[in-house]
Amino acid sequence: MRNPVFAPRRIQLVHQVSARLCLRLMLASMLSMLPGASFLWAQQIDAQQDFNPQTAQVLMQRIDQLEARLKEVEAALARSQALNPSAPTTQVVAQNPEPPVAPAPAPEHQAEAVATHAEGEPMDLNKTLMQIRGFADTDLTGSTLKGTHTSFSLGQVNLFITSDLSDKLKFLSEVVFEAGSDNVFGVDIERLLLTYKFNKYVNLAVGRYHTSIGYYNTAYHHSTWLQTAVGRPFLFRFEDQGGILPIHNVGATLSGQIPSGRLGLHYIAELGNGRATSSTQSEPVQNEVDENTHKAFNFQIFARPEALPGLQTGFSIYRDLLTPAAQPSVNQTILDYYVVYNGHNYQWLNEALLIREAPQGPSPTTTFNIPGFYTQISKRFGAYTPYFRYQYVNAPLNGPVFYTNVGLQYGPSVGIRYDLSDFVAWKVQYDYTSRKAGPSPSYQTVTLQACFTF
Repeated sequence: MRNPVFAPRRIQLVHQVSARLCLRLMLASMLSMLPGASFLWAQQIDAQQDFNPQTAQVLMQRIDQLEARLKEVEAALARSQALNPSAPTTQVVAQNPEPPVAPAPAPEHQAEAVATHAEGEPMDLNKTLMQIRGFADTDLTGSTLKGTHTSFSLGQVNLFITSDLSDKLKFLSEVVFEAGSDNVFGVDIERLLLTYKFNKYVNLAVGRYHTSIGYYNTAYHHSTWLQTAVGRPFLFRFEDQGGILPIHNVGATLSGQIPSGRLGLHYIAELGNGRATSSTQSEPVQNEVDENTHKAFNFQIFARPEALPGLQTGFSIYRDLLTPAAQPSVNQTILDYYVVYNGHNYQWLNEALLIREAPQGPSPTTTFNIPGFYTQISKRFGAYTPYFRYQYVNAPLNGPVFYTNVGLQYGPSVGIRYDLSDFVAWKVQYDYTSRKAGPSPSYQTVTLQACFTF
């Protein structure tokens, strides 16, 4: 039995043969109507008298073969339609139509699979092909900070993978390869999300995501090529780089638009495991096991008013229960407010937050507050984008949750980005950082970076 997958190619061949026969008949009719047609007709009669009978027999056999092939194509098409009723059908019109061929009954397990699939979300295998976009960067960094050395370094190699499983089901993941301070490469699944889009008001996603605390964490993911500056602000550094925020989380998110007319309101609600604090040596992101039953909750609401294109302002609140080892549990609240503008080759990012940590206990306890903010402004001139950033964070060294090498830090950064092409950019950035504690009260850093997408 021939495979019905090749039916469209056979149908196309039959159509080509039919088109050539019709063209020859049309030319013969036109020639018979022109002046001097009698002369041409006489030549045609002479040619028929000289016609070889063997040639006629070969042509008749060829016609019989084409008719048999056409019947096979029609039967294969009927079987294909029976196994996949939702697939688009191609009509084949024959000069001498034959009675329809009854399709062969489908095996029982195939029939059950078709029926089950028809009840769920339709899937088009031609649209579910995995798409991969890559990002990478290489840096040269020199600093006056004691204990550091001028070094070339490989940044993150980020594979951004997406797939549309259906019109409503979407898959997304970020797989990152990067080297640590031990020069050994590791692999991290930074994001892995399966999203079901009910409508523009309700989108449900499950997996590992970037927590929607403020603006920067969800606007710029694991790619330096996407962001203007060389690196992230202090506040939004990743957990394995000494960051103080729960940048990643594992759980479920609900997001969508809020009917608000020209105000353009949106919401994001998240429920996940939160950040691990039982040990400074443990993985901060609780991918598999949560150290307590309590779940972290985050809610953000933001506006994109139509009257001011490019403007976005929002507020978020994050709540979790932390359980440090040999210490009372800590109620953690993170408040964030931001105003950003992106438009007309300008970018102005402004964001401030407050981390409030209140240890539990029968007696009055001290509540620790960690304030922080940053502001960043840039203007693009052709391929060049100069930028300026000022940032501040103050994390207590004696708080209930230990943050490595943070304390009080503040200072300016200035740099320029040059887009060599649509895929490659060069950056140079100078940082001056003041600290209250540490081996160096203040230090300077210069970074050269080549980042690209592929």
